[in-house]
Amino acid sequence: MDEREAVRELYRTYWKYMIGKDADGLRRLMADDYVLMHMTGVRQSKETFLRGLLDGTFNYYAAEHDSIEATVHGDTAELIGKSRVLAAVYGGRRNSWRLRGDFTLRKENGAWRFTSSKASVY
Repeated sequence: MDEREAVRELYRTYWKYMIGKDADGLRRLMADDYVLMHMTGVRQSKETFLRGLLDGTFNYYAAEHDSIEATVHGDTAELIGKSRVLAAVYGGRRNSWRLRGDFTLRKENGAWRFTSSKASVY
C-alpha cells in the first residue's frame, strides 16, 4: 500500500471508530495535539471531542464516502474526505449531512496520525 492509500485508509478507519464510539481507536489515530474545528467554528482538543462522543453529544450512525483525496509530502499529508453522514449532535434528531473533512496528518514513529480536522458541508 502506498502512502496516499495508507492515509485514505486512515480516514475510513476514523469513521468506523466514530460510528462505533471507539475512543481508544480514535486516540491511536489522533496526534496528542490534534484539534477539531466544527462547522460552527468551535475548536476542540482531542480529549474534549472524545468526551463529547462518549457522552452522547455527538452520535454518528453511518458514513458513505463519496471521495477521499490525499496528498503526501514526506512526513506530512493533507486529506479531504467527502462523506454522507447520518448523525445526531447536540441533542438534535438524526439528520443526514454531506460532510467535508479537511484533515492534516503527520507521520510519527512510522504511523500516520491526524493533527487537525475542519468540518464543513458540500
